[in-house]
Amino acid sequence: MLVLLGYGKTNQAIAERFSPCYIFDDSFTQESSDSKGNTLLPSSALPSKLQEILKQNPQTKIITTPGIPPQNPMIKTTNPISEYDFFAPKMPFSIWISGTNGKTTTTQMLTHLLENKGAISGGNIGTPLANLNPNAPLWILETSSFTLHYTQIAKPNLYLLLPITQDHINWHGDYESYIADKLKPILAMKDKEIAILPQSLQSHPFCQNTLAKLFFYSNSRSLATQFFLDSSKITFKEPFLLDSLLALSVTQILYGEADYNLLNTFKIGTHKIEEFFDSYNRLWVDDSKGTNLDATAEAIKCYQDKVIHLILGGDDKGMDLTPLFTLMANCQITLYAIGSNAQKIATLSKKYSLPCHLCHTLEVAVGEIHKHHKKESIAMLSPAAASLDQFSSYKERGERFKSCVKSL
Repeated sequence: MLVLLGYGKTNQAIAERFSPCYIFDDSFTQESSDSKGNTLLPSSALPSKLQEILKQNPQTKIITTPGIPPQNPMIKTTNPISEYDFFAPKMPFSIWISGTNGKTTTTQMLTHLLENKGAISGGNIGTPLANLNPNAPLWILETSSFTLHYTQIAKPNLYLLLPITQDHINWHGDYESYIADKLKPILAMKDKEIAILPQSLQSHPFCQNTLAKLFFYSNSRSLATQFFLDSSKITFKEPFLLDSLLALSVTQILYGEADYNLLNTFKIGTHKIEEFFDSYNRLWVDDSKGTNLDATAEAIKCYQDKVIHLILGGDDKGMDLTPLFTLMANCQITLYAIGSNAQKIATLSKKYSLPCHLCHTLEVAVGEIHKHHKKESIAMLSPAAASLDQFSSYKERGERFKSCVKSL
């Protein structure tokens, strides 16, 4: 018997495949059932109902949706496992990819390179593990810090960790806990299994207490040198160059090959430093996936020699924005603050002497930029914040942005 905490995408897939299950979620107001025979219960019913379930089924496994924070009462009273732990016994050779930014692109690039080897991808990238073929020779899993926090048994055979900066601090409690969750997989890895990690983490205790073979990189150049890769044969520029090199590092490790031509046919997904022009032939950049400081900083660096009109703001998840403002203070940037932290941005703008328009909404920000944007300047949405204060996802935010621009 399975008890599922939360009814997000991962648990929906598990419930579909392993019904009947007991599912607890805040969105359920009373006990009911679905067409598969799953019992749906409000989270408030968990303490009393769980005792009854465990009495009847002592071997019951409790699985949580990754996004539920550790402080949630359901988590505190149950000590659940992750979907990774649930599928660990049947997980084939797996490559896990994590980090603050670039997880999705690196996962997609590596899948593109290894598709001819039978590789399939899933996890945080969109396909729950319940929907992945366990007979595939290789799983490539984009892995969030939330999933890693709840994973105690499962481990990767090869682990890629992209650079880490402050993110999800409210969820993890502090930056040190966030780093610990990101490094957690290497503690379970075995001798001769490989992890590629940022150089900045080399002195972390977890790196001193793993059996895995560790490779450390400080930038794209150092990574290319270690794995004998030629960056000049890659058409992608930073920040996508690092993603490309990490993907090629894996093919070097596993198969002793680096197919630059195949890599260069890969297409970067939408909402990631995506350029487009309006009807006035002015350049706009949709970087709605820039949901944290590092992502937005990388986007700014791509255009730092230009005048930039930057839409910033949303749910910043408790991040300290001062490192980003320190960078922007040395650029020609005018800010257009939106979202729940708009006032926070406006206050910091005064401190760093940055021009700032307090817009609150995306529509107002685009309209305000329209008054000042020239053909020589750059207009960009790179919020350094999550979207859920005003949108259902970063994708909706990006599409709304492009729609507003196209209607000018």
